[in-house]
Amino acid sequence: MPRSERPLVMDGSTLTEFAADLRRLRRHAGLPPYRELAGRCHFSPSTIADAAGGRRLPSLDVTLAYVRACGGDPAGWQERWHTVRDELTDLPPADDGAPYVGLGRYEPADTDRFAGREALVADLLGRVERQRFTALFGPSGAGTSSVLRAGLFPALTRAVLLTPGAHPMVALTEAVRDDTEVVVVDQFEELFTHCHSAAERDRFVAALDAYRVVIGVRADFHPHCAEHPRLAELIADAQVDVGLMTVDELRRVIVEPAAKARCTVEGALVATLTSEAVGRPGSLPLLSQALLETWRRRAGNKLTLAGYQAAGGIAHALARTAESVYTDLTEPQRETARALFLRLTALGEGTDDTTRRVARTELDDGPDHDAVVTRLVEARLVVVDDRYVEIAHEALVRCWPRLRQWLTDDRETVRAHRMLTDATATWEAFDHDSSVLYRGTRLEHARLLTDPLTERERLFLAASERAAAHEAALARRRARQVLQLMVAVVVCALVATVAVVAVFTQNTALREHPGQPCSTAECGPQYNADNQQDKGHLDQEGRG
Repeated sequence: MPRSERPLVMDGSTLTEFAADLRRLRRHAGLPPYRELAGRCHFSPSTIADAAGGRRLPSLDVTLAYVRACGGDPAGWQERWHTVRDELTDLPPADDGAPYVGLGRYEPADTDRFAGREALVADLLGRVERQRFTALFGPSGAGTSSVLRAGLFPALTRAVLLTPGAHPMVALTEAVRDDTEVVVVDQFEELFTHCHSAAERDRFVAALDAYRVVIGVRADFHPHCAEHPRLAELIADAQVDVGLMTVDELRRVIVEPAAKARCTVEGALVATLTSEAVGRPGSLPLLSQALLETWRRRAGNKLTLAGYQAAGGIAHALARTAESVYTDLTEPQRETARALFLRLTALGEGTDDTTRRVARTELDDGPDHDAVVTRLVEARLVVVDDRYVEIAHEALVRCWPRLRQWLTDDRETVRAHRMLTDATATWEAFDHDSSVLYRGTRLEHARLLTDPLTERERLFLAASERAAAHEAALARRRARQVLQLMVAVVVCALVATVAVVAVFTQNTALREHPGQPCSTAECGPQYNADNQQDKGHLDQEGRG
């Protein structure tokens, strides 16, 4: 029986615990009969019962069906299944006979198993014959280094291959010989990332004028080249882009290396792999890693879909790599990585979560950020170019348990942060129009965000706070003015009321006592004074 088809028998520890936890999951679901579980997941009752029996490890499909039928977390159980499988399966190590290189790059010695880029290599060879300088630009994971090392370089004569490193002039001097005609410079971006001497950088570029030159550059470093006067002149009419592979090219990547190792690839596996890799930048190393693991689980001399599924495929390769990279980071870098992955994920609205392409301008620069992005790019988890950053493959969103947990823990917070990011971009696009700023409930919710904010988002929130404070001050001033006006109105009303009462009282007294003097209390002091004056005039007339 082929190794990959041998049953994984009871081992008294790992498998026993796995089966026990499956049974525990069923108890938490209320102990539904196996026949009922079978109806939910479309496997036979005996298959479902065997899955939790502990005699052998069930297939991944059966395990996930069992878990879903019991209301468990498929992502977590998928990761655990692979862990148990790796512990129980006696897999041969990858050796020199493997037709695939995994996450690594193809080297000159791998030219016999390098396939799929024949048209691009032919184009580069033609350019070397016709022109002095050629610049090959490609995003991380597109296979730029493999094209130069395993495709172009072995086809050249009197050529040398080098990387710049910290001292590019030393690298060039050590590599070239008297008969050197062509210089192939891989990872040309090291001229900016490793070499800190502008003078040596200029000397290196000038020294290349003596040769026919082909450089391989990560696409996000195109602006660095364009800002260097001599490099900008050289690459103006000499750029070649490493494009996405077609379905036919991907098929050759899968089938031809296996054929040279006297293996065949199952048609269903070819169809699955091409559908998962086509149109996805940065997927080639992941595809190669999945193929390497599938080859290790081959059935005789045949690579099968079952072996690919047992290996976990692209998704499992991503998840295991992501977890390994994350745990190797420092604590501050882990927080940076968490914030970055959340930014690079689009929350589904009634659909699955997926990847989100993020403009580099949305992200802050800084030592931790740059170190994290560099590490994720090297691990093929993230791809970058001169404008954008994105997750290499959307399978990571579905299959990395840690990322799924981050997205599950507080989706509303993630959603609020995403809204803040979008509002910030709108504010900037409308030239800092104050009408776009947060107010009221949205501002209150934004104040509660605990995830790290970018400098742009902090500026937006600060402007919103200032606008809110200004509007609150205006509201308080208007309230005081209204209060003052109301007091004035009340006072005027009281004065008017007193005046009306006095006039009314006087008129009432006159009507009740016509022709008679009234007392001071009744008619007021002025009325009595006038009455006394009239009486005095009458007395004088009488005496006269």
